[in-house]
Amino acid sequence: MTDTPPDRLSLNARSPHFDADTLRRGVGIRFKGKERTDVEEYCVSEGWIRVAAGKSLDRFGQPVTIKLKGDVEPYFQDQTAVGDEESAA
Repeated sequence: MTDTPPDRLSLNARSPHFDADTLRRGVGIRFKGKERTDVEEYCVSEGWIRVAAGKSLDRFGQPVTIKLKGDVEPYFQDQTAVGDEESAA
């Protein structure tokens, strides 16, 4: 397995950028320096994330999303857990 998350990843199984193995491993997102847990999709090279716009649903029952632009930093959550344990010891 690689140590860097993919450039683009989506939570929607219908998307061509969906990767179940990577999502199982756990990917965290820092957007503009802050931790985000509500990200539906991201792209590092283009510098954007998609987040749900409230509780609104489209006609297919999928959440309506908005695109936010800024600095995107994905990371694997299992790496941060190991790093925290090493720094605590």
